[in-house]
Amino acid sequence: MAEPRPTFQTTQYAFAAYIRDPERNPPPAGVAIERMQMYRELFFNNVKSFIGSGFPVLQEVLDEALWLDLAQDFFARHRSRTPYFVEFAEEFLQYLREERGHHPEDPPFLLELAHYEWVELALTIAEGEAPAENPQLEQNPLAGAITLSELAWPLAYRFPVQRISRDFQPLEPPAEPTCLAVYRDRDEQVRFLELNPVTFRLLQLLEENGALPAEQCLKQIAEELGHADPSAVLNHGADILRGLARRGVIGAAS
Repeated sequence: MAEPRPTFQTTQYAFAAYIRDPERNPPPAGVAIERMQMYRELFFNNVKSFIGSGFPVLQEVLDEALWLDLAQDFFARHRSRTPYFVEFAEEFLQYLREERGHHPEDPPFLLELAHYEWVELALTIAEGEAPAENPQLEQNPLAGAITLSELAWPLAYRFPVQRISRDFQPLEPPAEPTCLAVYRDRDEQVRFLELNPVTFRLLQLLEENGALPAEQCLKQIAEELGHADPSAVLNHGADILRGLARRGVIGAAS
């Protein structure tokens, strides 16, 4: 049989339970309800503020009642594992992915939009550097091997998350996914680049395999597409590689 908790621990658990979810938990015995409400307001407002600063577009597109419900549900149910404020957004994303569950009032793009906003913060604080400029990638990008920047993430979403706003909230995803490269450039700025399917597949191959010969990558893509003229893919691909290299999305493999 488990030993009973000491009185102070019982009070601590009751205190925390009430602050998280006062509608389902009574306040600790012997503490004035006015004081508990003050603590509850301070804690909840801090959490709500952290979420809003990390996900400003999400807060903008949701009506106030749904936003408050979302923040309250997160505060009541999620058990954060990090003491660092900069990792708080990832905890909220984990809650949406694993704990939120189905709520008919949630927009269908909720998780994807939150992920899109989280990526910017994640890349802002990620360790690493964009690849240095390389003259070969400008002059003859097909001649050598290329690599994806450690600060570049190719991402595909069902919804056009980069366009979602208060005035644009699609209820159904379009026929084609939205492909993006999110990257931190040489000036330490996080950028978002919309990609066509060929460019997205190129970055996918580099992400999956590491450094690869540039020409081999493009030939593989041409084969996957069943393109009638692979040389056209190579010629167009050379321009794509130059643009990606200038932005710092790819670099020359050492």
